[in-house]
Amino acid sequence: MEEMENKILERAHTVACFETDANKILRPEAFMDWAQEMAQLHAERLHFGYDDFISRKLAWVVTRFYARFINPPKWKDAVTLRTWHKGLERIMSIRDFQILDKDGNVAVAATSSWVIVNIETRQFTREHFAVDRDGSVCKENAVEHSAEKVVMPREGVELVAEHVVAYSDIDMNGHTNNASYMGWAMDAVGLDVSLEREVLDFTINFNHESKAGERVSIYRACCGNDHYIEGRIADKAVFTTLIRFK
Repeated sequence: MEEMENKILERAHTVACFETDANKILRPEAFMDWAQEMAQLHAERLHFGYDDFISRKLAWVVTRFYARFINPPKWKDAVTLRTWHKGLERIMSIRDFQILDKDGNVAVAATSSWVIVNIETRQFTREHFAVDRDGSVCKENAVEHSAEKVVMPREGVELVAEHVVAYSDIDMNGHTNNASYMGWAMDAVGLDVSLEREVLDFTINFNHESKAGERVSIYRACCGNDHYIEGRIADKAVFTTLIRFK
């Protein structure tokens, strides 16, 4: 029992008003904020978190994230957040997440893919293999598949916004916070969709970093219920996301 408790981190939380949208439902970017914090807390417990890595010039970088909003919580709901490290898949470390409602039902299920990089050279390292062997791996699946690559359609793409990376976008590493990209994407979908329909699921790929003062052009393409959003600096894709609605 103690071994499993070390492999899975759980935290109680009550949904705050600022974490919800106009319909009082948890916003996707708020969930991503939760996920980032839970990942950090659990990695610290397992001795491969920020403080363990930074002295060696290493850092975790999330590359892909998928979330399924089954029955997302609303304002004032009491929930349990869960996360665990699933080990290696090729060069990526996989981490899953769940939100459980007060009755223990899965309200949100998610999976993410991470790499460890040298913060000076920006190159991948082989530290993943040591992490995979340290006994911290839990093979439980929140989602049956890993987050997939998202490719922007070639046709029907339109420029919908220009965003200059600002103070509110930046994280403690000096780059745009991953959750901020999801907020930009939801803004780009259009109010006729985002305010009228609930999110079913989303996949977001983090391709390149952006920094304060940089201008990100945001493009949109819709194929039925598939809403593709991509942020670009010049011809370089910063993030690409696919959002589907109920």
